[in-house]
Amino acid sequence: MYSLPSMPSTTSVLSTYTAFAASAMLVRSVFNEVQAVINQLIPKKLQERISSSLGRLFGDDSSRLTLIVNEYNGFSINEMYEASEVYLSTRVTRSIGQLKVFKDPGNKGLSVTINKGQQIIDTFEGIELAWEFASTETQQTVVDVETWSQSSEKKEHKTILLSFHKNHNEKVLNTFLPYVLERSKAIKNENRVLKLQALGNYQGVSLCHPSTFDTLAMDPVLKKEIMDDLDRFVKRKDFYLRVGKPWKRGYLLYGPPGTGKSSLIAAMANYLKFDIYDLELASLRGNSDLRSLLSSTTNRSIIVIEDIDCSIELQDRQHGAYVQGESQQLTLSGLLNFVDGLWSSCGDERIIVFTTNYKDKLDPALLRPGRMDMHIHMSYCTPCGFKILASNYLNVKNHSLFSQIEELIMEVEVTPAEVAEELMKNEDVDTALTGIIGFLERKKGMKRKKSGVEEQKVGDENQEENDKKNESQEMEEKCEKRKVKRNKRKMARRAKGRKQ
Repeated sequence: MYSLPSMPSTTSVLSTYTAFAASAMLVRSVFNEVQAVINQLIPKKLQERISSSLGRLFGDDSSRLTLIVNEYNGFSINEMYEASEVYLSTRVTRSIGQLKVFKDPGNKGLSVTINKGQQIIDTFEGIELAWEFASTETQQTVVDVETWSQSSEKKEHKTILLSFHKNHNEKVLNTFLPYVLERSKAIKNENRVLKLQALGNYQGVSLCHPSTFDTLAMDPVLKKEIMDDLDRFVKRKDFYLRVGKPWKRGYLLYGPPGTGKSSLIAAMANYLKFDIYDLELASLRGNSDLRSLLSSTTNRSIIVIEDIDCSIELQDRQHGAYVQGESQQLTLSGLLNFVDGLWSSCGDERIIVFTTNYKDKLDPALLRPGRMDMHIHMSYCTPCGFKILASNYLNVKNHSLFSQIEELIMEVEVTPAEVAEELMKNEDVDTALTGIIGFLERKKGMKRKKSGVEEQKVGDENQEENDKKNESQEMEEKCEKRKVKRNKRKMARRAKGRKQ
């Protein structure tokens, strides 16, 4: 308890309060003046950058927002992640401690991106943004359905983190991220390296196939028709949306082996700048695998199923699945849904290509429009196709031997692959063309010989049939003679009986 003499007087308390209030007002006035000076001398955007940097320095994240961009969204590849990777390759600076460097085959330049845990400070219209790459590994158990054995494998989950001040949330989402998507598309087109990838194996290789429509040995009218169809397809995004159809198109390539089906697929990919996904049906365990693989493909791609008539045997939908061992559950219905069902709409700007040597072996349900929209017959080599091959292999567009070769090509069935093989045997034009003539003459002789053998076989069969007919006729005549003799004897006996 205080004694009365030790308590401060009312006058001293009021005096102290007045002095404190005056000091506070003075400090506030000075702070406002300083802030006004700062606002005049330092732009507001720079003030925010300084504040943001100080916040990161002292660990104050309350004013910042972080966007998480995962590599996959379920089974589908996250386009925003791919775009961010491409975009960040152009934002690398000297201040970064670690970088990942790689080079794709066929790409002239190096590709550089940040490593795990590294940051890139970026700016967009005065906004400061921090990019960071992160990844985690998890153990995944895989079960082999044939042996029911289990194995463990590591799976990497990649993530890109983008952080910025919360005040810029709307602008980042509505303006900056769309800018990153568009910028990445432009960068990809500048440094485009086509990929050839086996579905189910995410480590694709660069597609270095040199085939183009200029080098294809096929009918020019058909070639022009295919190119026009491809051009029309890639320009009709709004049309497909308006009519309510998935933005995809199917092509069936059929014809004898060696007529250029694979070369045409490569030419289509090079023409459109589309990646190729090669799908092997025999490697799939069931319809679920087919759906998973389809959802993992990217837009602007060609999905190829080669030799579909012999890659796997499929029963029709009325009889269910063809069982190839206990684990095989891939059905025709699953394949049809892959081509033209609900699952076929999980991506845009896709082309599906089937190849076969025997079109009549395929189920008609696979061939109707909407699944295989364009049927392309890859035929034997024509005179026009030969000229293209001669130009490709010998760099010659006209020669005195061309007319003789073209006449022979019209008489025999020879594939472009066979002609190309003969042209590769010698670099000298005259020697190579003479070799082609000899090759075609031998084919013609074999055709005549085969035709003669078939004619002889037909003649022998006809002769055998005639002999059988003659033999049968002789037997009938003998039977008729015996019948006549029996009738005569009967009549004679009857006449003798009447006389008696």
